[in-house]
Amino acid sequence: MKILKNDIFIKACKRKPVERTPIWVMRQAGRYLPEYREIRKKYDFLTMCKTPELASEVTIQPVNLINIDAAILFSDILVIPEAMGLELKILENKGPVFLNPVRDKNDFLNLKKINPFKDLKYVLDSITITKNILNGEVPLIGFSGSPWTLLTYMIEGGSSKNFGKVKKLIYDEPDFAHLILDFLADAVTDYLNAKIETGVDAVQIFDTWGGILSPDMFNEFSLNYIKKIISGIKIKDKPVIVFSKGAYFALENIAESGADVIGLDWTSDIGNVRKRIGEKAALQGNLDPAVLYASIDKIRKEASKIIDSFGYGSGHIFNLGHGIHPDTNPDNLKELVRFVKQYSVKYHKSEN
Repeated sequence: MKILKNDIFIKACKRKPVERTPIWVMRQAGRYLPEYREIRKKYDFLTMCKTPELASEVTIQPVNLINIDAAILFSDILVIPEAMGLELKILENKGPVFLNPVRDKNDFLNLKKINPFKDLKYVLDSITITKNILNGEVPLIGFSGSPWTLLTYMIEGGSSKNFGKVKKLIYDEPDFAHLILDFLADAVTDYLNAKIETGVDAVQIFDTWGGILSPDMFNEFSLNYIKKIISGIKIKDKPVIVFSKGAYFALENIAESGADVIGLDWTSDIGNVRKRIGEKAALQGNLDPAVLYASIDKIRKEASKIIDSFGYGSGHIFNLGHGIHPDTNPDNLKELVRFVKQYSVKYHKSEN
């Protein structure tokens, strides 16, 4: 295994001393980059995910173009349910759609128990190719959706505004919901273990729809399964990040999950969160992605607020509070990265 030339992200995840705050952004391999759009003209989204050479190429683009401190593997959270037998289509201007969603127990019984080394081999091949090309320049992050977030898509058949079908399920048939969630938790655990074994340096669990649940329901139907996944990860020295969008009410509980890093959306003050959870986990975030539409001066000002709020010491990975918007000017992101690297130095001088 190659020694990382830039390991500042890994050190910050483990709250070890660093010379500055590391930065990467969610969805950094994506449509805001003209270089990505050129490739996308030739291939559909799923073809890019399933072609290791293409997935690797777009994974590395923001490392070379934006000078980011970590790469995140280009893929999609829905490759797991697709491998289980759900037919996935990515529709322009609509997003992901499952043509045969899970609506009853027969549908669930028809789902396949996956072996990531066989059924998701293309993802693992993408990791191998990407790691070889990166040659230790920066760490590579692998990811998965949380069981709850995967369940919402599998039951709703795609994106939803009110999540009526999946909420009806957990209210009227909680035992059935737990049966599926447990099945998904096992699959995600195996998937993340396979990614780590293949070479990723850290993993992130995207609980995109955790925040649509009440606190009690969140603990029961989302966090319990995230805990199960984290406890099932075999190699314990690889950082685990949990990003549960909108679950500000549950941050103390998430901090007890075993996660090394808690991702924050932009609705919380990172300094207050640091006070709430103490030294239990590092924090990642949490600039509003829409700030990147603003002037350069405003971008710098908003970024400095977050760095100032976190304050002195390690344990902060700068990121957006959600994925970067597709119509963002790449030059604005470049300036954000440059500014964070320069401005944050003063908060780490005492550590070195």
